[in-house]
Amino acid sequence: MPDTRRSRARARPGDGALLRGEILSAATALLDEAGDESALTLRAVAARAGVTTPSVYLHFANKRELVDAVCLAVWEDLGRRMRDAGAGVEDPYQAMRRHGAAFVRFGLEHPVQYRLLMMRPRSGEEAEWSAADACLAYVGEAIRPCLEAGVLVGDPTRLALQMLAALHGLVALYLARPDYPWPDDVETMADEVTRMAGLGSALAGRLRGPGPAPTAGAFTAAFDALADRLRPDPAAGPDGRG
Repeated sequence: MPDTRRSRARARPGDGALLRGEILSAATALLDEAGDESALTLRAVAARAGVTTPSVYLHFANKRELVDAVCLAVWEDLGRRMRDAGAGVEDPYQAMRRHGAAFVRFGLEHPVQYRLLMMRPRSGEEAEWSAADACLAYVGEAIRPCLEAGVLVGDPTRLALQMLAALHGLVALYLARPDYPWPDDVETMADEVTRMAGLGSALAGRLRGPGPAPTAGAFTAAFDALADRLRPDPAAGPDGRG
């Protein structure tokens, strides 16, 4: 069988970080092409990177460690994307909507990594905990301005979990069932889910306490009146939507 590895110059002292980056790039390409981790063997990664298999072992002790590194390599980008999405948006509620869309967009653009770190039973691997903790932290950061402005009321961690449940639920369902009748513009769905979770949490935080829950009729009348008050001006920009 012919050797498919690219010819590669011998690494110079101090080039370890560069070689590690090349190995991660090769592994990422294989993972994206295969759609799962089945094709990601250390031998295959070495061949794609143009190095020997022992060179891969110098940086990654086993396949699990390599897969985790590949997945986590894109995870920091999630926080950056969410922060950038809300940059320059003064209204905290509108910024939160943009943060939510950025989260969903990230998950759909990195489906393999998202599945591996967020959609399989927890194995106790450090990478899985790091990714999950990062997601919760990013969402908590995204909703903090709404808490400070009084839009959301309640425990910050609980509210972050509620929003993460909504956003993760959309990404996971889309990846698991792409055959569902999804709209052509998934970002519109992401915005609707973010609004649903945000407005629901804003209302629920104000209704907690003793006493009977409002009836369906009371909800309908109150929501209709509130919608009339909050209905945006048709001339408003895209961030003036409900």
